[in-house]
Amino acid sequence: MTTIAERAAAAAGRTEPAAGPAEDAPPAEDYTPVTSPMVDFEPGEDDPDMVPVHLAWLRVRKDIRGIAKGEEYNDGYSRYNFRGVDATVQAFAPVTMRHGVNVIPHKVDATYRDTKTAKGKATRECTVTVTWHIIGPRGDVIVAQSQGEALDSGDKGTAKAQSVALRVLLLNGGLVPTGDPDPGSSTIDRGEASVRSAVSYLDEICDPNTSAGRLRQIHFELKQGNLLGALITNEVGVEEAIGEMVVRIGKERAAGGGA
Repeated sequence: MTTIAERAAAAAGRTEPAAGPAEDAPPAEDYTPVTSPMVDFEPGEDDPDMVPVHLAWLRVRKDIRGIAKGEEYNDGYSRYNFRGVDATVQAFAPVTMRHGVNVIPHKVDATYRDTKTAKGKATRECTVTVTWHIIGPRGDVIVAQSQGEALDSGDKGTAKAQSVALRVLLLNGGLVPTGDPDPGSSTIDRGEASVRSAVSYLDEICDPNTSAGRLRQIHFELKQGNLLGALITNEVGVEEAIGEMVVRIGKERAAGGGA
């Protein structure tokens, strides 16, 4: 019986050589098995030690020591010091390189929400949960997660949130101290909250720019302080209970079309 190849060769006027016996194939020992390229690797002077990832990460933590809160936030309303993303990455980058550790984002889960600033500007809030692979010099992995949140009026919210998540991973996963005094090292004796007097509300009540909403809030504050019946000299020089005065002025402004 001839094969298809032999019949095709005969039709073309040529002779197809017969396949050689199985013993013509090179012996199995002549094939080189596929092996890992790292099997014969020997670290040079500048290469990290081939240790497990948990030891490499421990060495990173040992070399970092601490990162101080060297950056300041001040928007005119609140002011505080913090450890920024750049400062954290700059501290970790050369140390992780020295010890052969890579920090790679493996999976990012993001959620978004449209918001507005106090001045009414449209922004978008992004919250991410990032699954990280901390890879050691031997290729073994520590899996970790961290979250980050950011607001942005453009298209940078996701990138900002991931940067925050990276800072959280490095600082929390590295147990990096700040060097600040321990909050438990000092105590504050709380005193009684100061109670505002009834007369201190007088100027605000009489101010025509005080809104109806604020007048209702003042009435509530007076009620909380049991001051609704406190007598004061009103705007026309007559003694009047402050609670009644707030209600009266509120009605007068409502009748006159005030806010």
